[in-house]
Amino acid sequence: MTLHAIRTQEENHQTPESEAPKSGRTGAGIDRFLRFHDYKLAEKFHKGKVPMTTLYEAYFDGQVDITGDIYEFLDERDRYVSYELTAEHVKFLFKNFIPEVAIHSKDQDRRIVREHYDRGNDFFGAFLGDRMVYTAGYYKDGQANSTLEEAQDEKINRCCRKLDLQPGEKLVDIGCGWGTFVRHAAVHFGADTTGITISKNQTEFGNARIEKAGVSDRARVLCLDYRDTPKRVFDKIVSLEMVEHVGVKNLPGYFSQMFNLLKDDGRFLLQWTGLRRAGFDGVLPVGLRAEDMIWGLFMNKYVFPGADASLPLSDMLKYGEKAGFEIHSVENVSIHYAWTIKAWHDNWLANKQQVLETYGERWFRIWHLFLAWSVRIAEQGNAACFQVVFNKNRNDFNRASYVGSDKL
Repeated sequence: MTLHAIRTQEENHQTPESEAPKSGRTGAGIDRFLRFHDYKLAEKFHKGKVPMTTLYEAYFDGQVDITGDIYEFLDERDRYVSYELTAEHVKFLFKNFIPEVAIHSKDQDRRIVREHYDRGNDFFGAFLGDRMVYTAGYYKDGQANSTLEEAQDEKINRCCRKLDLQPGEKLVDIGCGWGTFVRHAAVHFGADTTGITISKNQTEFGNARIEKAGVSDRARVLCLDYRDTPKRVFDKIVSLEMVEHVGVKNLPGYFSQMFNLLKDDGRFLLQWTGLRRAGFDGVLPVGLRAEDMIWGLFMNKYVFPGADASLPLSDMLKYGEKAGFEIHSVENVSIHYAWTIKAWHDNWLANKQQVLETYGERWFRIWHLFLAWSVRIAEQGNAACFQVVFNKNRNDFNRASYVGSDKL
């Protein structure tokens, strides 16, 4: 219900906003995007900007509906919302975020990850599609010329080429999700592959698909905390958008572990999404831009609990270098991240009825806003996605091994 409709019930003399002259003032035209079911909230939006947190909490609670094209609303969001800390943020920081950041124990991470990833494979399949890959794909010919499935296959192939993965080599995927990379690398590259995930559902799903593909003799998914990865030595390591969950306090140990798991002449490919460095636009004392800060807190509360290691490029690379790694290449794949999430959002909308019937309105709304907002976040650079290839920084490492017409 619009502000006009609510007022009409009480006063019966207001002119609808949609009939009023449009202007650039704050609040003008808001009824084109939002239908209010709460009079006080409607008044706030028409009088001036309100915190983004107020909007999304009200939307999740059903106090307001986002009508029409959500992307059009997001493109004009700065006219209607502000990015500021609220009392709800303070409560969340002290009750959830700070304890999670400070602890990051195996028990805590297991609980947090399983609450999220073991919600149901059908929930994630509703937006991830057949490949069940929860990381950015790679659209080598542009967004319009590749399907989501083709982009995910290309991403995996590209990573395998960057790793120079050879038949018979041993590869471990740290944070392997539903095991798609593990299976693909075994089938198409002939590697002996091991996936590590803490999720029971992902483990069962991944191993079932591996068996169906006929590569159980050289591929498997293990249900383990990454810290319990078998102490073997691998030719190649890949870890795609998992390191964010490790926690800043555990990054030295994580990179040290990767160093010890890798052969001296091996390669390690890391992909992650990190918030950009604020520069002069940073909000003290956190040093992030205003929307980036609110975005990060939103993600931590509703989508990726405990994922506090979403670092800028140079910060993450510093941890790698201190552990003894050398950086071979860095690729910014942020636009591919945006295009991937747009495809996920299209899937989510196409499967709306299924989601509503199984998980309810609130879960549909959370992911509807999360996915759409994520597209714009990636496009405008609030968060950037990087692929980095590391090798051990040894005098005897063969750096010429990167050279060749088929090497990336």
